Amino acid sequence: MTQRLQLITRRSFLEGLNLAVGGLTVGLFSAEALADEPSGRMGKKPPTSSPAIEAGTPGLNPNAFVHVAPDGLVTIVCHRSEMGQGIRSSLPVLIADELGADMARVRILQADGHTAYGDQNTDGSNSVRGIYEDMRRAGATARTMLVAAAARRWKVKPEDCEARDHAVFHRGGQRTLGFGELANEASKVAVPEPKAVKLRPKSELRRVGRELPLLDGPAYVNGSAVFGADVKLPGMLIAMIARPAVAGGRVVKYDATKALAVPGVKRVIELPAPKKPFTFQQWGGVAVLAENTWAAMKGRAALDITWDDGENASYDSKKFREELTASVRAPGTPVRNVGDVDAALAGAARVIEAEYYVPHLPHVPMEPIAVLARVDADTCEVWAPTQNPQAAQMVAGGVLGRPPEKMKVHVTFLGGGFGRKSKADYIAEVVWLAREAGVPVRVQWTREDDVRNDYYHSVSLQRLSAGLDASGKVVAWRHRTAFPPIGSTFAPVNRPGDRDLQQGVTDLALGIPNVRAEACEANAHVRIGWLRSVYNIFHAFSVNSFVDELAQARGVDPRDMLLEVLGPPRQASLQELGISKLENYGQPLDKHPVDAGRLRGVIERVTQLSRWDERKKDGRALGLAAHRSFLSYVAVVASVVKDPNGKVRVDEAWIVVDAGTVINPDRVRAQMEGSIIFGMSLALHGEITVKGGAVEQSNFRDFKLVRINEAPRKIHVDIVQSDAAPGGIGEPGVPPVAPAIANAVFALTGTRVRELPIARSLPV
Repeated sequence: MTQRLQLITRRSFLEGLNLAVGGLTVGLFSAEALADEPSGRMGKKPPTSSPAIEAGTPGLNPNAFVHVAPDGLVTIVCHRSEMGQGIRSSLPVLIADELGADMARVRILQADGHTAYGDQNTDGSNSVRGIYEDMRRAGATARTMLVAAAARRWKVKPEDCEARDHAVFHRGGQRTLGFGELANEASKVAVPEPKAVKLRPKSELRRVGRELPLLDGPAYVNGSAVFGADVKLPGMLIAMIARPAVAGGRVVKYDATKALAVPGVKRVIELPAPKKPFTFQQWGGVAVLAENTWAAMKGRAALDITWDDGENASYDSKKFREELTASVRAPGTPVRNVGDVDAALAGAARVIEAEYYVPHLPHVPMEPIAVLARVDADTCEVWAPTQNPQAAQMVAGGVLGRPPEKMKVHVTFLGGGFGRKSKADYIAEVVWLAREAGVPVRVQWTREDDVRNDYYHSVSLQRLSAGLDASGKVVAWRHRTAFPPIGSTFAPVNRPGDRDLQQGVTDLALGIPNVRAEACEANAHVRIGWLRSVYNIFHAFSVNSFVDELAQARGVDPRDMLLEVLGPPRQASLQELGISKLENYGQPLDKHPVDAGRLRGVIERVTQLSRWDERKKDGRALGLAAHRSFLSYVAVVASVVKDPNGKVRVDEAWIVVDAGTVINPDRVRAQMEGSIIFGMSLALHGEITVKGGAVEQSNFRDFKLVRINEAPRKIHVDIVQSDAAPGGIGEPGVPPVAPAIANAVFALTGTRVRELPIARSLPV
């Protein structure tokens, strides 16, 4: 008997699996009620919403986020992008709780790009912390209007009514009116001013802080979730672009003949060469447009392109490290100053110094970019896995010379982002090609495109110096930092500014009488962009590693040393920090102070959970690190061991997070677990090297991520219960991971790790 092998797609496998188990419902709410409008199958457009759509329907539509239909269906618009972090499972629930809606009668729509939503950029761990009260007010406004409509009908005072369980109740009476019954009447009530709307007591938010389901879980499992590559339009072509290997490179000449000879290839189009500053414009190069992805790839491979690599052709990341080293060994520009560091260092009984290096890093989200556009004389429509649809509108409008508000940007699911998909260079590419081709075009990136044409996390070198008095107490602290800042992508700057240094330098509470931080020069030779946790990655690595070195020098416990350096519990003032202002991630200091007590709290908690004090008795090698970023406080303990082959591996990890008020604990735990794995990849393997201006890595064969056999056997997550204002979640878990591992490596092997990745120093 002959067996036939049948090729199946990932999506068809998932669809079959879903049918085999009779469908899958996740968690607490009805899967049908939570589903988006019918779409979900490959080739259909993802459901999106805009204020114009909802405003044209009957019922109550008090703002861009909430619509109550006469049949009682409540529509809540999620204006932030879903990339696996669960924002669609959090913000809508917050709004529904404030409204008093039954989640089984709520549908969630994904917002298009539109100014009515305010800031839509899903970046900076800001989707909850920055708009927590705004989202509550959106729900409270609708609730207030429904209550007012019921009170009018009953001829009672609004304060004698309450909204809950998808209805308005008259307190003390038996009267009840459902939201649907009141929707049209409530639409005639004057919309109250946001500040006049009264929010519920926190105790009445029934779901916030409770265990919530991942609302999009069924769509992920059954294959109906719509990502960028799933959207299809009639007559569309697939574009693969041969981009310059060196930032700013230009096409000198090319021969399209062989590419056009590939069956299915329809067009070969040269894109405009990029100009400095690079911003989010297209990268340039030559695009091959074909009927399918394979033909486009084969056609691109057949192009014979001669390049002018330009001014960055001599960039060598290994040699650039020497430039950074020289930069931090000379005085930089003071950005923080307390006391007299020079005198304190000169008079110290002992001075300890160390330098720390972190290389360029890429984003490598699971999903390489795939974006579709249709452009004609009057309209431009884009379907994109974007973290920032409004930036996409701006860039598309700039390419076409049209107002941004005329650019329709529909947001699909994102298969990860980490900051890469908040840059709109791929929007510029697809819009330009769709206009030139005169048909819908999807630009598809490969993993190699993703690795070699990224906005890289900045390379960095830090030099820290500490002066100790005769008793071993730290009396002086100097921190010099050199890295090409993100601003270099937008303007000719070569030194980090105040906003850059608030990430682990100027916002670091230190119980030391003499402190100075200096920014040192570094020129950019690749496009620099924000990566998950941004500059906190290398600042947390250097600070926590240095404190561990101080502990070794003094012969004290690293935890005690870290607590001593931070100083007593307090809220550090600008004067204590030695700065005149602090951007503080866009939030006021009175709402989100630099709180040494909260940082100490997570340190004490994580060392308690990991049985830190018993580590030597148990024969365990543990490392500790802690960091404040994006207004949250996180501490990590890592346990490392040697496997039978002598390789160092992370055996177990503990992470404690104090993020203030938490909406969705399940998503917080998932983000912290993901932070451990993400941080491990950076610590153990993460490195982009450049030679001749071109990135040397190409795919996961030469840019390694942590695989399942390297993952800790257990990750312990602890969430501090707090009524403080919400902090960030997506990014704060990453910075302490690498230094905790590095410090554990020292405890195990006696080898001090001062550069990442650790694989360069030890077998891992």
